[in-house]
Amino acid sequence: MYENSDVKGHECYHCKQWVAEGEPHDCWTTTEAALTLELPEDLQDAWERLRETAVAFGPQRIYASHKSIMFARKACYFFVRPKMTTLEVCFFLGRTLRAPQVRRAMPASRSKIAHIVHVKHRDQVEAPVTDWLKEAYDASETLGARRSATKRRPSPSTRKRRPARSRTRKRRV
Repeated sequence: MYENSDVKGHECYHCKQWVAEGEPHDCWTTTEAALTLELPEDLQDAWERLRETAVAFGPQRIYASHKSIMFARKACYFFVRPKMTTLEVCFFLGRTLRAPQVRRAMPASRSKIAHIVHVKHRDQVEAPVTDWLKEAYDASETLGARRSATKRRPSPSTRKRRPARSRTRKRRV
């Protein structure tokens, strides 16, 4: 709280906005519209085409989270980070792609590889990018599934050892 302010409150450490005492504030909550509002026209067109393409894949949740717009079935299969000069698209596949459109590919988990693609124009939202997004949508159910409950044999280093048998025999009386 600032000493010389007329209204009691505090400055949000995250967004630096003044929040009056008792006033609700959640700067982490955002919307698709808020994230895409100030984009240039080319990027807004590209965003609309990306969204339309993803919606055509089938049922899913589309929601904004911090600075990204997430597309998920049970788990997120791709997300978009709108920036002033590009849309950063990150999608998850079970294999590594090697293509000029892919800026970076890195492991996201044991089974998922995250791929980053930058989109600057509506015309870039076509094959092969749309094919990869569809593949990510289709694979999201199996890539996100936990391993089956089948019991695996522990490795020798983690296996519990049985206590050694006594080498002395009991004497018969």
